[in-house]
Amino acid sequence: MAHVCVVDDKEILRDSLCAAMEREDHRVTAFADPQEALKRITGGPFDVVLVDLKMPGMDGLSLIRNIRAAGCETPIIMMTAYATVNTAVEAMKLGAFDYIQKPFEAETIAVLIERAIEHARLRRENEALRASVDDLRRQRTLIGAGPAMTTLRTQLDQVAASHATVLITGESGTGKELIAAYLHESSPRAQRPMLCLNCAALSANLLESELFGHERGAFTGADRARKGRFELADGGTMLLDEISEMALPLQAKLLRVLQENEFERVGSSTTRRVDVRVVATTNRDLDQWVSKKRFRADLFYRLNVLPVALPPLRERVEDIPDLATHFLDRATQRDGAAKLSIAPDAIRLLAEYDWPGNVRELENLCCRAATLATTDTVTATLIEPWLRSPTPPVDGLGALRDGRMLEDMERKLIERTLTRFNGHRVKTATALGMGVRTLGMKLKQWREESSHVDEAQPVSCSLS
Repeated sequence: MAHVCVVDDKEILRDSLCAAMEREDHRVTAFADPQEALKRITGGPFDVVLVDLKMPGMDGLSLIRNIRAAGCETPIIMMTAYATVNTAVEAMKLGAFDYIQKPFEAETIAVLIERAIEHARLRRENEALRASVDDLRRQRTLIGAGPAMTTLRTQLDQVAASHATVLITGESGTGKELIAAYLHESSPRAQRPMLCLNCAALSANLLESELFGHERGAFTGADRARKGRFELADGGTMLLDEISEMALPLQAKLLRVLQENEFERVGSSTTRRVDVRVVATTNRDLDQWVSKKRFRADLFYRLNVLPVALPPLRERVEDIPDLATHFLDRATQRDGAAKLSIAPDAIRLLAEYDWPGNVRELENLCCRAATLATTDTVTATLIEPWLRSPTPPVDGLGALRDGRMLEDMERKLIERTLTRFNGHRVKTATALGMGVRTLGMKLKQWREESSHVDEAQPVSCSLS
């Protein structure tokens, strides 16, 4: 539902437009006086404005000029019974979205309003995406002169020149999104949009709509047609973050886009073609995911054309001094604080740490140090309490796997709590502070994992 503003001095037309728009479930505010309308339009949130050309006191062209002069970007549609090429051109030059000649059918103006609303939505989304990409661009500097980063830079320069799909792998916190932005900005597609979508953040249905778009009425709440990310990224790059979390049925539809460069919106039978380079990221071992039948093998091979593996920070400790200095400088500049140096004993301490959170953990530590330092030097004494000690097996939880420690600990804790409550899920979920549905989904996931692992340990009865 949109908020439509109608400005026309003729009462009959105002009333008929209001009735037509309300039948389309739009909210309508009408004005006979252009001066009064100008105050409301520039001060209130309308989604689209319909303006008559011939009005006493201020004509439609003057109203458009004043609306745009006030900095209001709301789409404006000019209506007139006196259509000429000159007035149409003048209206468009002043910033009108479109032009319609009276008399017109209700269906015609309804379609035009939908187009104007969609245009405004896309403009806002494009501005937000551009701001997001600009932010990534500002952070894309690849810090480090060690062997690992030197090799990575050489590989990225080769990969960036290609149009083939890229699969970026690495532990959480290694900077996979930063590398994806670097690839886009170094590629022939740099002048086209780069769109990002986190595959773990949305349900399967919402993710499909975000990727491919939908038609009006395709599902409950789809009150207007909408383009998906692939259409919006045409000619550019699509970043699919955490690709391993995408549901299997949706993986098949993504595979078709990668193979054929075509898809259909949700609720549509019209095939659309796009030219999009896909860059996917994951912190999972997709080979294992494929063997467990949680990820399609054909999609894995299609994504893994140009693999880029990011080294964890513990394998590039020679870059820690440069990284720490960079993060400290950025934090102090952002806060307008004095520049900080880092003491040799602090550098040694950072180099000896294993960095389970990788570069992201180092960045967070430097931001904290920049805020809490009481001198112009960051010392080992300041940062030592913030470094986590190596994690041993915890109170009978058993051995923890690298990269899966939190997941393993969560599973053991849930199993133990289920045993305590004799398998009662509601009591278990309440004790753990989680939803019963979330608990059920985790138990189902672990059962499926166990059933696909060769030589798997017997599944605990608490998961049944």
